Amino acid sequence: MLYTAFLFGLISSFHCIGMCGPIAMMLPVERNNPAKKVIQIITYHLGRLMAYGSIGLLFGLLGKGLFLAGIQQQLSIFIGIAMILVILIPEKILAKYNFSKPVYGWISKIKQNLGSHFKNKSFKSLFIIGLLNGFLPCGMVYVALFGAIAMQSAGFGVLYMLLFGLGTVPLMSLVVYINSFLTVPIRNRIQKVIPYVGIVIGVLFILRGLGLGIPYVSPSNMNLFIQGKANCH
Repeated sequence: MLYTAFLFGLISSFHCIGMCGPIAMMLPVERNNPAKKVIQIITYHLGRLMAYGSIGLLFGLLGKGLFLAGIQQQLSIFIGIAMILVILIPEKILAKYNFSKPVYGWISKIKQNLGSHFKNKSFKSLFIIGLLNGFLPCGMVYVALFGAIAMQSAGFGVLYMLLFGLGTVPLMSLVVYINSFLTVPIRNRIQKVIPYVGIVIGVLFILRGLGLGIPYVSPSNMNLFIQGKANCH
C-alpha cells in the first residue's frame, strides 16, 4: 500500500499550491544563483519531509499498538471508510467541527516563527520554514495520516508519510520557479480529481482489510494476522 502514499502526495500537491503555495513563492532563495537556489529549495523540502516523517512515526506507533491488539484487519477497513467519508462530507459541515481549535495557540506560534525566518536566506532558516510548514494543519495530510496508521508499524508509518511528502515535491518546487504556470482554471479542474483519487485509495484500504486473497491488493486473512504458531502445509 506504500505506493498509494506517493500517488496521493502527487495529486494532493495541486491542493498544496493553494494552501502552501504562497509560502513556497515567498521563500528567501537566491534569484541570481541557480545552483544555490536548487540546494535551498531542497533544504526547504527536507524540512517538510522531516515534519511529515515525525508525524508518521507517531501515527505509525499508534497503528502498531492496534496491530498488536489483533484488530489490524478491522482497522484497515475502518481507515478506508474514514478516508472516503472525509472526502465525501462537504467541507462546510467539517468546518463546524474545527479539530485544530484546541491547538490554535500552537499554530499561531508556528506562523510567527515562519514570518521571522523569511527574512533570512540561510539554509537553517529554509529548513526551519519547511519544518514549520509541515506541521501546519492540512486536510490532505490528515487523510495521509490514516494511511500511516494502517501501516501498523512505526517504520512504515514514517515511510508512508515521507513518500506522501515526496509526491508533493515536484509541483511545489515548480511553483518557486513559475508562479503563473498553473492558472486558476487548471487548478480548479485538477482539484476535482483529488477526491476521486482519495476514494480509490480508501477503497484499496477496505479491500486490504477484507482479505480477499488478491495479490498486492487484498492479501488473504492468513497474511494479515500474526499467528502464534507457524502454519505449514
